Amino acid sequence: MKFARWVFAIAGIYGIIVLAPLYFSEYQIGITFPPAINHPEYYYGFIGVALVWQFLFFLIAFDPLHYKLIMLFCMAEKFLYAAAIIILFSQGKLPAMMLSSGIIDLLLGCLFVIAFFKTQEKETSAIK
Repeated sequence: MKFARWVFAIAGIYGIIVLAPLYFSEYQIGITFPPAINHPEYYYGFIGVALVWQFLFFLIAFDPLHYKLIMLFCMAEKFLYAAAIIILFSQGKLPAMMLSSGIIDLLLGCLFVIAFFKTQEKETSAIK
């Protein structure tokens, strides 16, 4: 369970570090990656939903065994985002810089799979 605690805590910290500054970056993103964001509701909606996932990672880190089944949804979140980024990049629709976020999420998704299988109920009975 210690592995799962660390993996989900690190994922939550990383996510907040990466996502929170985006709330203040709408204008700069429009300059760096034109055109400007013309549907801010999608932009801020994505950030908000993604931040909620980070807090869910902290909840799992607090008690991995109790929230083990939620890890399946966390894996889906990581793998679906990674797949979307990799596909969009392969179609030439994203810059290489964005590919790194997909690769990191792919790695975290793999760590979530490992954490899922390493999180087991403790033996409570000496009789087998």
